[in-house]
Amino acid sequence: MIENCQELLRRIQILDFNIIDLHLYLDTHPYDQRAINIYNNYVRQVLMLKQQYQHMCGPLTANSFISGYPWPWINEPWPWERGGN
Repeated sequence: MIENCQELLRRIQILDFNIIDLHLYLDTHPYDQRAINIYNNYVRQVLMLKQQYQHMCGPLTANSFISGYPWPWINEPWPWERGGN
């Protein structure tokens, strides 16, 4: 289990990039079973990591959480601001 929010975000970004890249490849190679299997594996992984991230670190996007009261979205640093430079 990854315990660092910054590392989780990095892994999510890598998987999202790979998913988009494979998606583009599959648009022109729709019968490549191996690529489809890899794509599905990456999607499963990123869904689990996003759930873990949101549980540990907060929402990734405005439409990925049910809000409590008061509106919490503005109270935390944005995901890319965590840790700062």
